[in-house]
Amino acid sequence: MKRKLALITGASRGLGRSAALHLAAEGVDVIGTYHSKAAEAQAVVHEIENRGAQALMLQLDVTQSASFPAFAERLRGALPERFGRSDIDFLFNNAGVGEHVSFADTSEAQFDLLMNMHLKGPFFLTQTLLPLIADGGRILNVSSGLARFSLPGYAAYAAMKGGIEVLTRYQARELGARGISVNVIAPGAIETDFGGGAVRDNADLNAFVASNTALGRVGQADDIGLAVAALFGEGGRWINGQRIEASGGMFL
Repeated sequence: MKRKLALITGASRGLGRSAALHLAAEGVDVIGTYHSKAAEAQAVVHEIENRGAQALMLQLDVTQSASFPAFAERLRGALPERFGRSDIDFLFNNAGVGEHVSFADTSEAQFDLLMNMHLKGPFFLTQTLLPLIADGGRILNVSSGLARFSLPGYAAYAAMKGGIEVLTRYQARELGARGISVNVIAPGAIETDFGGGAVRDNADLNAFVASNTALGRVGQADDIGLAVAALFGEGGRWINGQRIEASGGMFL
C-alpha cells in the first residue's frame, strides 16, 4: 500500500513538529516548511526518520504570497526525487505567529502581519498547491479557541482565525468534487514558545488557563499533534467542513 505524504507548514517547532512526529509514527511521510532556522528543521527531519518515515524540509515564508509559485515548483521537483510520486495527500496549514495587543493599540503593520500569516497566506498557498494535492486528500487549517471566546489583546489575531473558519467551509464545499475534505482545528492555550512562550513561562497565566479548563491543565503540543494525526487517519475520512476545538474544555 502506498505511503501517505503530508505537507506541514511551520513544522520545525511547536504544534507543527508534534504533528509531524505523530504522523511519522503512523507511517506518514512528511514534507515540512521552516522560516529561518535550518538546523532546527533538520533536527526534526532526523526525528521523523528515526520513527521510520521519510522527511524533507523546505524554506518558506508564509507571509510572502508572491513566493508561492516558486515554492510549488520546488515541491513539484522534490516529490518524484525524494518520494517517488507527484502529489501529496495531506496539507496542514499550521505556520503562525502571535501578537498580544489591544484593539485600540493595534498598528496597521501588526494587523497586516497577522492577516498575511493567518489568512492570506493559507488562502493563496492552498490555492497554489491545489494541483499537487491528490484527489481524495485532506486539508487542515488552524483556528483558535479565541475565535469562540474573547480575551482582551487578541482582536486582530482572533479576527483572522474567524476568517479561516469561514474559508474552511467554503473550501470544503468547493473542493468536495475532488473528494478533498477540509477541516479546521482550534487549539486552546498550549505550552509552547508561541507568542513568546507566555502560556508556558508565565505562572499566573498558566494557572489562569488551567483553572478555566474543564480538564484542569494547560494544553501540550502533543495534545494537538495527536489530534492532527487522528484527523488525517482513517477515522477522519468522513469529517468535512468542521471546526474541531482541541482545548481540553476551555471556557465551557
